Amino acid sequence: MEELLASWNEKFRLHADGAQLPPHHTLCLACGPDNPHGHHLTVNRRGEEVHATHVFDERHVGAPGIAHGGAVATVFDDLFGFLLYLTGGPAVTRKLEVLYDSPVILGTTYDLAARVTRTEGRKLFMEADMKQLGGSRVASASALFLSVDVTHFNQGLPI
Repeated sequence: MEELLASWNEKFRLHADGAQLPPHHTLCLACGPDNPHGHHLTVNRRGEEVHATHVFDERHVGAPGIAHGGAVATVFDDLFGFLLYLTGGPAVTRKLEVLYDSPVILGTTYDLAARVTRTEGRKLFMEADMKQLGGSRVASASALFLSVDVTHFNQGLPI
């Protein structure tokens, strides 16, 4: 587990504009390529924003044919986590608010974009949008993250 934290901490460095950003770790619920229940989110840097394209599938169903609100919130929370690769250090979610403008339909392609809007000491304020590919916004989110030292995550290490 300590090796996982060390390799994860190395990802908080400058990534070139246009670069595909590395997953947080292979089993991450939202971006981990090896998580069979995950979203397998792929994120790219575009200037001071992060962008992703995503299709929710049957694993993410809430009401018939519609993505579960918690699945949408998971994707937003993880997208915000990729902004930390641009800010240079780990942080944790303090507050996440999602506004649902219309149903997020399974099998539909969505564009997502997130940005840091301001910082105050350890506080990072973030905003994101989810739009139907070539269409209108279906959801948006705002978040407050708190910067922490990587040792904060030692709490999750086995004894």
